[in-house]
Amino acid sequence: MYFIGVDLGTSAVKLLLMEENGKIANVVSKEYPLDFPHPGWSEQKPEDWWTQSLAGLKELTASFDKSQIAGISFGGQMHGLVVLDDQDKVIRPAILWNDGRTGKEVEYLNNVIGKDKLSEYTANIAFAGFTAPKLLWMKANEPDLFAKISKIMLPKDYLAYMLSGVHCTDVSDASGMLLFDVKNKCWSKEMMEICSVKEEQLAKIFESYDVVGTIRPDVAKELGFPETVKVIAGAGDNAAAAIGTATVGDGKCNISLGTSGTIFISSKNFCVDENNALHAFAHADGNYHLMGCMLSAASCNKWWMNDIVGTDDYAGEQSQITKLGENNVFFLPSLMGERSPHNNPDARAMFIGMSMDTTRADMTQAVLEGVAFGIRDSFEVARSLGIKIEKTKICGGGAKSPLWRKIMANVLGIPVETIESEEGPGYGGAVLAAVGCGVYASVEEAAGKLVKVIGTEEPDADLVAKYEERYAKFKKLYPTVKVLFGDK
Repeated sequence: MYFIGVDLGTSAVKLLLMEENGKIANVVSKEYPLDFPHPGWSEQKPEDWWTQSLAGLKELTASFDKSQIAGISFGGQMHGLVVLDDQDKVIRPAILWNDGRTGKEVEYLNNVIGKDKLSEYTANIAFAGFTAPKLLWMKANEPDLFAKISKIMLPKDYLAYMLSGVHCTDVSDASGMLLFDVKNKCWSKEMMEICSVKEEQLAKIFESYDVVGTIRPDVAKELGFPETVKVIAGAGDNAAAAIGTATVGDGKCNISLGTSGTIFISSKNFCVDENNALHAFAHADGNYHLMGCMLSAASCNKWWMNDIVGTDDYAGEQSQITKLGENNVFFLPSLMGERSPHNNPDARAMFIGMSMDTTRADMTQAVLEGVAFGIRDSFEVARSLGIKIEKTKICGGGAKSPLWRKIMANVLGIPVETIESEEGPGYGGAVLAAVGCGVYASVEEAAGKLVKVIGTEEPDADLVAKYEERYAKFKKLYPTVKVLFGDK
């Protein structure tokens, strides 16, 4: 049997065909436009997602036995607002996760409704990218369109609806809407009232591995698929990607060093920190997870190397670094503002601690260490909740650096593992499809059998002690300078 994972991203939809044993048989990517109609706005046409997904599915399966396709599922960009009228027509372009128009609405939610109330209702506080502020923006600025809303969807759920005819969402993606009671896995009546939304406008909620229905006969005919193909709910992109790194179950951890940096921690139990420094979401494995997001991670090193030093020789620059744990230079990695754990869009990066004998290598080292220390900030929040994290996976472009992996292992004081294949949300979606079709009894079983560790960086006790001392100084930096960024 074959299983299809659909990764609905911001620039393209990536489709992946997986065999029962987890082997990837084919991957296809189809791009679509991203529109910026006003400064700070970010929109896409859901119709483009559907058109390109159909084209991609045809190309993906063209040379394979389509009768063997059993299920299809998703990992998708989170938080986006898709609205349909009572004729199932898209009312306006989707407002995406990286759209910044909702400043006034976020201010209202966090400061008038109050962060404590939001956390009580949803386990989270308001961010500009979340879905609920977008609905409030529509109500205030596009009242005629707001009045026409019959169905409210997230991006990947629009694809599921077009494939199956079922208005559905999953618990992990719904967690990022600020309309969802994460602890009890249901829509929040209080948030619906605040946003002037009725429950019948919201989707039916499923676990990520649940079958929501089968493919519509007309779509099956167009694609040449059997009408028995199951459509499985899927997950938000981070939760789907976590499946692909086996970050499921209790106390598992994955660090992603991409343009932004995330630390994703799975937990059997629901938990939320008192300052909402980490996102508290439901997970695609049926449990929960915490996630911290740094807005600048590998992009800090790219900026330093390409724009400041003026080189593409990352390995050559890093080869000059020989004294780990002894650097007097610190780097605060807030080039794009910060989300976790400080949540200050006006925060900015800085170097501190230079002297006349500071070298270029010291500065390069400080950038790598600053990102690792920033990840540790979120790691410590999770540990304060009693979550025991004994090791972590690492992925993303920054994880290709052996030196950065070594720094991360010793800053966190735990082993850091690399895995054989990084296929992200699309692979997670395919695994969810296999679970939904009964090939694996659970997401945990599937991840355990399919994800293979190929390398481990063990922490060194002496280095861990040195970095403990360095981190104690680093964590005082932001509280000391935050007044410069308007944070009182």
